[in-house]
Amino acid sequence: MLRSLWISAALTTSLLLTSVSTAAADDKPPPPGPGYVWACNARIGKCTWIAQELIHTAGPEQGHPAKAGSKKAKRTCQLGAVVQPCSDPTLGNWSNSQQCYLRREEPQPPFSDARWEGHTEGSVWACVREQGFDQGRHLVTKWVWLPGEPDTVVTDPLTLAYRAVAAMQLRAPVVKSAPGVGQIGLVNMPVWLWVEKSENTWGPISRDASVPGLTVTATAQVKAVDWSMGDGKTVRCEGAGTAYRKSFGIKPSPDCGYLYRKTSRDQNGCQYKVGATARWDITWRSTLGDTGQLSMTRTGATQLRIGEAVPVLVDPDGDQAAAPKTPAVC
Repeated sequence: MLRSLWISAALTTSLLLTSVSTAAADDKPPPPGPGYVWACNARIGKCTWIAQELIHTAGPEQGHPAKAGSKKAKRTCQLGAVVQPCSDPTLGNWSNSQQCYLRREEPQPPFSDARWEGHTEGSVWACVREQGFDQGRHLVTKWVWLPGEPDTVVTDPLTLAYRAVAAMQLRAPVVKSAPGVGQIGLVNMPVWLWVEKSENTWGPISRDASVPGLTVTATAQVKAVDWSMGDGKTVRCEGAGTAYRKSFGIKPSPDCGYLYRKTSRDQNGCQYKVGATARWDITWRSTLGDTGQLSMTRTGATQLRIGEAVPVLVDPDGDQAAAPKTPAVC
């Protein structure tokens, strides 16, 4: 058996949380309440009170439903009907729905990787479990894309980080442009692009998520906006862009703009469909000293109608002006 791989949750805890030294024990504050144990993270050299439930060891007796009038039964980690350790220091935390240990890939693969399944937000996770009981036990890995918090049984700092991000309620950017909706721009004339800033659409924004004995603080900020201009071209703007004012005239935007080379005559509705994807950088830190990074995207949209200037022909022998005949436009 791969006893070294499928260790008990109690052994997992002993690997992550070491006994506190006598000196540190003398300095520890009183527990925040009943059911807490004093534990230390050897990797970062910090100690704190941890709720007993966070280092709970799953056992076969937990698979039985709670009897009437008794305490609610704690969730167990199971592969089919077989109880599994809920956490492994190498493989990650157990997911009953995925039937495997989930570990977020670090670093995350590029968006061109097939494991993203075409998505550009969320995370790619390694899903690992033991197979081959009849022909020798071995570990099998597949990769899954998840849009947010993993449904692991153990509530670890990464899970809390996703909960903190969910509490931010990050929104799609509010898209602005000049020319704007209802106006007509011209080919080879500057188009100004910008997004309005708010806590939920641009940041910075911070939120906390907690369980007894553990708190994670996450902070998010948009790092760039990718503009899809509807003509097959994209523009990346590192900032929110500059709002246009009439006093700017026909100058190009100093930090976020575009020039169309063709009219939108052939587009559906005679308008270019423009998308603005805000890319959020998210950092988090736990009260145990663990840190990490996440990335998410939110997309807003608008439409731009682009025409072309029509020259006017003047008869030098008369005072009649006439425009050349052009195909009908939208």
